Amino acid sequence: MSTATLTVKGQITIPVDVRRALNVEAGDRVEFVQIEPGRFELIAATRSVRELKGRFGKPKRAVSIDEMNAAIAAAGSRAR
Repeated sequence: MSTATLTVKGQITIPVDVRRALNVEAGDRVEFVQIEPGRFELIAATRSVRELKGRFGKPKRAVSIDEMNAAIAAAGSRAR
């Protein structure tokens, strides 16, 4: 099991064996996901959003930027 120490600035150094297993390097992003109270999972967030292309099938119809902006505005106004 690997361990790390939290600094007074709230920083940790991820042990080298963990970095290798996650395939992360300096400058890469990681996410901390709470899986239950007091327990988190560390996930490498280094993949490009472009890797999602084709995973969800073809859309039924094309959506314009104006339609996307309208949907975002409508959702935002409902959230207030």
